[in-house]
Amino acid sequence: MSSDPKNLIRIARENGQNELSKPVDLGERVRELRKARSWTLEQAATQAGMARSTLSKIENGQMSPTYDALKKLAEGLDISVPQLFTPAQKAAVNGRLTSNRMGEGTHTVTTTYEHHLLANSLTQKQMLPYHARIRARSMDEFDGWVRHEGEEFLYVLTGVVRLYTEFYEPIEMKRGDSAYYDGEMGHNVVSISPEDATILWVTSLV
Repeated sequence: MSSDPKNLIRIARENGQNELSKPVDLGERVRELRKARSWTLEQAATQAGMARSTLSKIENGQMSPTYDALKKLAEGLDISVPQLFTPAQKAAVNGRLTSNRMGEGTHTVTTTYEHHLLANSLTQKQMLPYHARIRARSMDEFDGWVRHEGEEFLYVLTGVVRLYTEFYEPIEMKRGDSAYYDGEMGHNVVSISPEDATILWVTSLV
């Protein structure tokens, strides 16, 4: 099994389950967005530059707005047009929990990194946490930059590492130091201490 971060992210996503989303009711969505801002129909209509009666008909499903009207609505609500058709995130308390004992997790090894993927039993994760042992001592050991979707957080647990990134000068980091960066920006980490350094990585999956 490869431990390339792209494959780690793919594995984490495949552990989840695909769910079909219901079509968004535009009227309900607009009303929801308006009420979230504590606006009356008049206030929302004024913000969107349309008649109150027009907005009322849209919310009640009595008319299908043109693209121009959708654009006005989105601008008035300070969102993008696609967000009008994106379901709101539910604030339900799911109570999900998983834990890992030391040494547990899916173990993968390459010449540069040794990874323990954590929280594998939890599906539909928004983050991929993993413990890594940094075996690399030089950038020459990498086949180019590592890149992947999402954002990434790095926290040094033991040893000293050097974080190389595509657009910044290398950063030397010791125990307790951390960094947060875009995963699509090329990046690599090497250990500059006599022993292999260990770090905690958390990568977003969205």
